[in-house]
Amino acid sequence: MDLRIFTEPQQGASYDTLLTVARATEELGFDAFFRSDHYVKMGSVDGLPGPTDAWITLAGLARETKRIRLGTLMTAGTFRLPGVLAIQVAQVDQMSGGRVELGLGAGWFEEEHTAYGIPFPKEKFARLEEQLAIVTGLWATEVGETFTHHGTHYQLTDSPALPKPAQSKVPVLIGGHGATRTPRLAAQYADEFNIPFASVEDTERQFGRVRAAAESAGRAADDLVYSNALVVCVGKDDAEVARRAAVLGREVAELKENGLAGSPAEVVDKIGRYAAVGSSRIYLQVMDLDDLDQLELISAQVQSQLG
Repeated sequence: MDLRIFTEPQQGASYDTLLTVARATEELGFDAFFRSDHYVKMGSVDGLPGPTDAWITLAGLARETKRIRLGTLMTAGTFRLPGVLAIQVAQVDQMSGGRVELGLGAGWFEEEHTAYGIPFPKEKFARLEEQLAIVTGLWATEVGETFTHHGTHYQLTDSPALPKPAQSKVPVLIGGHGATRTPRLAAQYADEFNIPFASVEDTERQFGRVRAAAESAGRAADDLVYSNALVVCVGKDDAEVARRAAVLGREVAELKENGLAGSPAEVVDKIGRYAAVGSSRIYLQVMDLDDLDQLELISAQVQSQLG
């Protein structure tokens, strides 16, 4: 079971804070550092000092880290033209020495679009499908050849399809709860399927849909990595768990029900239940980015038991 650190910087984090967490992620033996792609806070937090851009952040971290994978859960398809996104991701992959992964979603949070003047189209899923075709198509085009795409939403003519990523193939993540279109898109384009904030039962059901879609598309179901994203709140005792839950503004019982919360032993047990239904990777949603002691505890007493 891979454990990855997943952050939500729109809730309030500077680049320096993210760099500190990324370095701790690397030093403590976690597999990767991922971040959300949002420009407006959610809930009652103040969000200060303000948003950081996902791919500018990852470009900086690419030069400041050496081992961990770097990526997004999920880049909003509404924020960037697909040709531009392909260039950005390829460049950051080069800057990292081939450690980047692209999570790409349709975009959903209308408020951040209106706040920063970003168009929020009604039909987003069809755009996402074209974006995936374009980004992966540009990367797959041989050097010296050109890429053309004439779609409903995007037109590319004789693109040089440069630059190329450092990796022969940048892993693409697709995720969500959709019962039909999402599994089909994952079967066609994804290297990894991620379901966020889902119960074990809902995870098993959605993984089954994706596996079936992959097989229907003529692809081995086990060709994909299956993963979860879950909020984390771990403490060495009940008092520490309660203190960390209070910082998040959530109840311990609710966190235990909907996330990975409690003692290290409780969290290891629950991770085992996700593993039993096919998950091989967990993105730990860390909301208090100043609490590096929690990362140390997870590394020492959770990750160490997962092999």
